[in-house]
Amino acid sequence: LGTRDASEAAEMAIESLSPAACTTIEEVGSTGVGALTIVFLVLAVSTIVFIARSSSAKETKQYYFCSVYICAFSTLAYFAMLSGQGWTAVAGCRQFFYVRYADYAITFPLIILQLGLIAGAETSIIAATIGAEILYVATFYFASVSVVTTVKWFWFVIGAIALVCVLVSISKNMRESAVTRGGDVASLYGQLATIVTVTFIFYPMVWLFSEGFASFSVSFEVCGYAILDTVAKVIFCFIVMSGNDVLATAPNSTDKEYV
Repeated sequence: LGTRDASEAAEMAIESLSPAACTTIEEVGSTGVGALTIVFLVLAVSTIVFIARSSSAKETKQYYFCSVYICAFSTLAYFAMLSGQGWTAVAGCRQFFYVRYADYAITFPLIILQLGLIAGAETSIIAATIGAEILYVATFYFASVSVVTTVKWFWFVIGAIALVCVLVSISKNMRESAVTRGGDVASLYGQLATIVTVTFIFYPMVWLFSEGFASFSVSFEVCGYAILDTVAKVIFCFIVMSGNDVLATAPNSTDKEYV
């Protein structure tokens, strides 16, 4: 009887945390909407710029194509959030933009692909890093929508381990490949890898205080992610574009091995 009572109490506690029990939902405010609008416009303009530049590129088209799709998919995600789409309520009665994770599931692997192409890394290294990145995004999504606290933090730990694997690959395996393409490419890769490493570390930190502990307001959360997206995608892609001449004349890592 005691076990049954405890079980019923646990079920009632879970139900009280369920989004279905919410009478009001904390939604993004005017500050958050302003951030969404600004970043949407920045991403849209950036997409147009990269499309225009890709038409005149020759040896570096693949880098522009990656930049186009990184910014284009994010533009769509931000438009969806601005339009009031792609969200649901999660435990704690917070507005949760799941469309952001659909965006990350596409754009983060593209960022990794971009880095791998610049470094001239082996296909297997790029594929393994992309796989770990997708695992990281998926587990953080599951953590965000979890009602049971222990389940939430289980997903978080798995995602954190996957992220560490991604960062190790970027800082070690891909960097070694970039060095074989010459000093200029290695320097360019170093700038890009630093941006990706720093932003990828800060994404989970924003998550911890928003979807994790719910310490941040939804608007503050949106602003935090907006800043990170601008740096990790827009600034990242413009730095790639600034290195167009370096990438156009750099040898492939495989060519360097046989010189």
